[in-house]
Amino acid sequence: MRHINGGYTQYFNRAHRIDGHLFRGRYKSILVESDSYLLELLRYIHRNPLEAGLTDRLDSYNWSSHKGYLLFAKKWDWLHKDYVLGLFSENNTESRKRYRGYVLKQSPDQINQILGRRNWPSVLGSESFLDWVEETFFNQKRHIEVPEWKSLAPKVAKINEMVCKAYGIKEESLFFSKRGVNNEARNTAIFLIRHLRGSKLEEIGREFGISNYSTVGTIIVRTKNKVVKDRRLKRLIEQLKQDLKVSQKPT
Repeated sequence: MRHINGGYTQYFNRAHRIDGHLFRGRYKSILVESDSYLLELLRYIHRNPLEAGLTDRLDSYNWSSHKGYLLFAKKWDWLHKDYVLGLFSENNTESRKRYRGYVLKQSPDQINQILGRRNWPSVLGSESFLDWVEETFFNQKRHIEVPEWKSLAPKVAKINEMVCKAYGIKEESLFFSKRGVNNEARNTAIFLIRHLRGSKLEEIGREFGISNYSTVGTIIVRTKNKVVKDRRLKRLIEQLKQDLKVSQKPT
């Protein structure tokens, strides 16, 4: 896709004697929950020319695959549309009729808010679907070369909750800090947030009210070194990792 977009942009700019970006951003694929969310995404994309004021009638707009879903012409056979149309009806004529009526209706505000952002989400679907994706793919995708892996990681609130449960303390205890007093629960939460989410030191500092990000780094290094020597702490952290993984499974 990068090659296609880049090559076409160069061709377009040469043909029209212009320079600069042609597309709004890089190509990005989205993992979409089938059926309802797939249809919502399709409707949002096909309604774009209408919402942007490029046309008054979607059926007559040439720069979209919308017409391909409506027509039986062989020139549209390249378009993989049978699955989508089959969600409306098994009858070919009826499925096209229902599809057309669906697209003519405005998208829900929730979908417009999500897809109207400059940066689209990596996953689109219900809460249970997002939980399933996190539980299933987080460990496999946790890699610096996969930018979206952070979106699959356990949330900070969930990490704090599980740490408090493991230590038998209230959440406010995580934010207690006093010179000379070791707050192991807080240090464990900070270590896990850094390890599981890859959060920046500044972000972790803001979460725990630590103004100096170097202090956060020191806590992480000390906890890491302690895990090597302290079997109890090592077992606790490994158990927390496992519990966090289990907690993400859909119920």
